[in-house]
Amino acid sequence: MTLISSISGLRGTIGGQPGNNLTPIDVVKFTTAFAEVLKKANQEKISIVVGRDARISGLALKNQVISTLQFCGVDVIDIDLATTPTVEMIVLAKKAQGGIILTASHNPKEWNALKFVNSLGEFISAELGKKILELAQAENFNFAEINNLGNVENYSEALNYHVEQILNLPLVNPNLIKQANFTIAVDGINSVGAIAIPYLLKKLGVENIITINDTPDGNFAHNPEPLPEHLTAISQTIVTQKADLGIVVDPDVDRLAFVDEQGKMFGEEYTLVAVADYVLQNEIKAPYKKATVSNLSSSMALNDLTKKYQGEYQAAAVGEVNVVNKIKSISAVIGGEGNGGVIYPELHYGRDALVGTALFLTYLAQEKSTVSQLRKKYPDYTMIKHKITLADKNEIKPTLEKLADIYKDENLDKQDGLKIIFSDSWVHIRPSNTEAIMRLYIEAPNQSQADKLLQEILNQLQ
Repeated sequence: MTLISSISGLRGTIGGQPGNNLTPIDVVKFTTAFAEVLKKANQEKISIVVGRDARISGLALKNQVISTLQFCGVDVIDIDLATTPTVEMIVLAKKAQGGIILTASHNPKEWNALKFVNSLGEFISAELGKKILELAQAENFNFAEINNLGNVENYSEALNYHVEQILNLPLVNPNLIKQANFTIAVDGINSVGAIAIPYLLKKLGVENIITINDTPDGNFAHNPEPLPEHLTAISQTIVTQKADLGIVVDPDVDRLAFVDEQGKMFGEEYTLVAVADYVLQNEIKAPYKKATVSNLSSSMALNDLTKKYQGEYQAAAVGEVNVVNKIKSISAVIGGEGNGGVIYPELHYGRDALVGTALFLTYLAQEKSTVSQLRKKYPDYTMIKHKITLADKNEIKPTLEKLADIYKDENLDKQDGLKIIFSDSWVHIRPSNTEAIMRLYIEAPNQSQADKLLQEILNQLQ
């Protein structure tokens, strides 16, 4: 069993002992620390939006978070079952000072987490996260007196608000989608995706919707990470039901994957690429520029695509906060992560499978092509992910320095570990913050070249 407390929030497995697992005591400490930090930064009484995915522990966890916030003197806007991007949107809409999202993303059902959002509807900075971590560990809290307890507003229109904002985007065309008469299969992974995605599709004019794993009870029908080996059921459904495509999300609906009409994966790495293709070929209005961003471990296909449109591409350190900061710094029109995370700034600065779906379907309807035909427009790179265990965590830094020296004549990026960029391939080595582990990502034009590059790097490390 595990508890991971970091600058990004609190994540762990339910049950067990405080400090070692995600227990009520740990939840109270971190919730209170978050409230205290926001209270110190604001003179008036603050409000915090609280939403959750459909995990088994979610309702009990939500109730505890809300009561803790009340005892901190904080008003709560409870939107209950909600996607991560919906919580972010409601923080902005309600002008709240922050948000708490109760989700462990793609982790199995025994996990849950508190993810903290600032007043901009974005994940908190490393600096703010450090303050929360220090305060939670110190337990230096000051709870409200009886007349200053927080109130709770139950807000049931959160998903509708989110979807309406998507429908109002100039590049989303429900009429075009309706004319395409798509038949779409949806794997809701027994979480909020089972609610949010079909609701969005109906609003977009899709009448033929096939759902599997559509009971939002947190009993995930398969490993919730949307990888090909976990998605055999929707692939079979698409083929037998003759659907035009399948939509797959993770439990909190910030990752998006598509399955083509043959039951084959479109590729999570190419979700962002396809949506960016559609966005870049349209008029780009100020303050946005013809620029894109993804993290260092994402496919170079986005860079290729951006160059095709004579745009600017930049890579950010891994982590949504880093990607968002880079998007803002260059006024990129779109960005995200290769794990199926689409960030469309015109809506909000957060990974959002709902807006990704709406943009993708509009593009597919516009092209009048199948999903498999659309996929053929993009390069078929091969990516390998590998883990290297060292005897001592202190070996990581000198090991990366030696590798950088060996490849000093190549294009090197050191903002997040070490990325070695060759003419048609790359390798990214990221150290773990907590273990003597280095994560190795490689992308090349084909499997043979990727395997060869992996072996070369492993030989150098030895």
